[in-house]
Amino acid sequence: MQDEHTIIFFDIDGTLLSTGGAGQIAISDALRDEFGVDFPLNGVLTAGRTDRGITDEIFGKLGIENSDSSRERFRNSYLSRLSFHLATDLGYLLPAVESLLKCLSELESVTLSLITGNYEEAAWIKLRHFGLDHHFSFGSFGDHEADRNNVAREAIVKASSILGYDVPGHNTVVIGDTGADIQCARAIGARAVAVATGSYASHELAPHEPDILLDNFSNVAGVTRLLLALE
Repeated sequence: MQDEHTIIFFDIDGTLLSTGGAGQIAISDALRDEFGVDFPLNGVLTAGRTDRGITDEIFGKLGIENSDSSRERFRNSYLSRLSFHLATDLGYLLPAVESLLKCLSELESVTLSLITGNYEEAAWIKLRHFGLDHHFSFGSFGDHEADRNNVAREAIVKASSILGYDVPGHNTVVIGDTGADIQCARAIGARAVAVATGSYASHELAPHEPDILLDNFSNVAGVTRLLLALE
C-alpha cells in the first residue's frame, strides 16, 4: 500500500561521503582558469547549501556577472575538474554508509532518493566514484535553486511523478548532516534525521530538533530499526 511505503531522501556531502576537499579545490581551479581569480573559499559557507547558492555568493563577492553564460562556464569547468581531484583519493565513505544503503535497498517498503545541494552531474560523479550510484535512481539537486527548501519541494514533486501517486510528506524521511537538511525536511512535512558526520557536531545539530540525531551510521541494524519506526 502507498501509505506503508517510505521514501528516504539522503544528502550526499557529510552524510554519505567526504570528498576530502576535492570539491573545494575544483571550485578554486574553475574560478582561476575561467575568470582569472584566486579566491579563498574559507569565507564562504558551503555545508548545507546548494551549488547555485554558493555560486551566486562567490560571483557577488568577486563582481563576476551572474549570468546564465557565466554560471554555465563555471559549472562546466568545475565538473571537469571534480573527477580529476576525486581520483587523487582525498575523499572517503563515511562510517557504515555502504552497509546501511545495502540494507535499506533490500526493503520493499523503502525507496531511496536524494535531496542534495550538488549540481546533478556533480552528485552522480561523486556517487559513481564511491560506488554508491546504484542505490539511487532519482533525486533533486542544486543546479537552479539557491533555497534548499525548494530543492526538497521539487523532490516531492519528482518522487510523485516517478512513483505514480502523490507522495505525502509524512511518508518521507530526510537524512542529512546540517541544520539546512533538518529545515528542508520540515518544509515538506518529512521526518528529519540528522547525523553528526559532517561539519557539525551533535550538540550543534540538536537545537534544530531533528526527529532522530545520530553520531554516525555504524550500528546499521539499530539505525535501520529507527528509520523503520518512523514509517
